[in-house]
Amino acid sequence: MWGTLMRNSNICTGICAVLLGVYASTSHTQTSQKSSGGKTVPLILEKAEGERRVVRGWPGHPDPGESFIVKVDPKNGGSSHLVFLTASLAPGKEIVTHRHPDADEILFLQTGTARVHLGDMVREVHAGATVFIPANTWIAVSNIGSGAIEVLSVFSAPGFEEYMRAGSVREGEKNVPLSPAEDEAIQKQHSHAVIYKEP
Repeated sequence: MWGTLMRNSNICTGICAVLLGVYASTSHTQTSQKSSGGKTVPLILEKAEGERRVVRGWPGHPDPGESFIVKVDPKNGGSSHLVFLTASLAPGKEIVTHRHPDADEILFLQTGTARVHLGDMVREVHAGATVFIPANTWIAVSNIGSGAIEVLSVFSAPGFEEYMRAGSVREGEKNVPLSPAEDEAIQKQHSHAVIYKEP
């Protein structure tokens, strides 16, 4: 009986040693991954949660623009690999023709009806539509419906969210239209992230 008990004790000690070694190496790996990617933190956000912003007016369009929410990016969650935004586009409004040189984008329409110009294609889409925009492809979206379009936007690399921050204010802050000089400086500073087609 003592022999069986000692064998079981040795087996238990061996298993504990293996588990402790696995735990120690897993703990070290997780710490290394976290520190190499900055302060990455998990997020669970409700629809209205995140960095809520309003586009500033710009030359020729002095009224404040659409609202949007930065959900995940290097500053919100610490992602170094992607950006996730949500936005609302009122009836008759549009996202003017532009392209993103360094990032793919996915647009997902939660609600509404839009006319999408993507490269050489033009198509009317409805709630539930997905639009994949490869890097450097021209895109424009017009709300042709009677209600607002709620859109989700995912980028494969950070950059565009900083352009959006530069031309907007946090919700509730004073919203002063951009001067022509400010608008030009923002366009130039963020040309790696977005380029607008000349009218």
